[in-house]
Amino acid sequence: MATIRELARHCGVSVATVSRVFNTPEVVSRETRQRVEAAAVEIGYLPNESARTLATKKSNMIGLVWDTDHRRTGWRHPFLQEILVALKTALSAHGLHLLLLATGADEPDRHLRAVRRHNLDGVVLIDNGSRDPAVLGLAEAGIPCVALDLPLSGPCCTYVTSDNAGGARQAVDHLVRLGHRRIATIAGPARTGPGTDRLTGFRAALAAHDVPLPPEYVVTGDFYLDSGRAAMRELLLLGAPPTAVFAAGDEMAIGALQAAAEAGLRVPDDLAIVGFDDIEPAALIPPGLTTVAQDRAGFGTAAAEALIAMIQAAPDTPAPAPITLSTALVRRGTA
Repeated sequence: MATIRELARHCGVSVATVSRVFNTPEVVSRETRQRVEAAAVEIGYLPNESARTLATKKSNMIGLVWDTDHRRTGWRHPFLQEILVALKTALSAHGLHLLLLATGADEPDRHLRAVRRHNLDGVVLIDNGSRDPAVLGLAEAGIPCVALDLPLSGPCCTYVTSDNAGGARQAVDHLVRLGHRRIATIAGPARTGPGTDRLTGFRAALAAHDVPLPPEYVVTGDFYLDSGRAAMRELLLLGAPPTAVFAAGDEMAIGALQAAAEAGLRVPDDLAIVGFDDIEPAALIPPGLTTVAQDRAGFGTAAAEALIAMIQAAPDTPAPAPITLSTALVRRGTA
């Protein structure tokens, strides 16, 4: 690969001029810039990214903190792949790349140190709701930062979430229209924003329809399949078991569907089930899971657009307002 000195000799310009062409092109005349860029292609010169980062103080790299919480094994995002594809597509259109940051240590400044070490332009946070001090410290540091489903605030920080309460209301409205009055929920963890908001929306929707909610009709899961199965078994042991269940996550809804089959119940004839997320298996399991769909790709696109806006904004520009994505009920065979 050709060096910057070889390119400078080839073009008859100084090394400093070549550096400016690739690092601060606005200060170089259009004619010189075009001549150097064409020559670079001709002789096979590629700018050194490390040197460029040092010169411009910008890396064109976005850090991705996907905190799987090493203290609780097994945490995963229900549609991480769709988010990453949309995020990568939107960032790539602006010449930005993604760097996955390590999360396996307990130092409260580990993310901030990684950002400074790699000179990252911004960060996208996919957190598990643990309110990790490392995440909170990053949001307070003034680095462009967008969180998903985590209501962070800071001088240059915003977040993207779904209308979780509204989605829960859609599920309840649908079940009430079907004639159900004994409606239970398998709620998500209270430590997570989606878990709390979906339960709030569920309660509000039942109250709006004047449908009673016995305390035993609220069972908390962890968004995973096994917890949904266990919660459904618990609900079926009640003296007056529900005729319909809203599960705050599709994995829990699928677990509930398995428990219903084990009990010999027919879905939806004996028991209606509605989930939340619209993950890929929801359409594949028989009889097809009725669920509240989130805008999965929209998470990545909205996060990228908000982050780019902050990176390009003038100093002291307020961070974009939090973004709430709409949800939609997808009717299939379980309700």
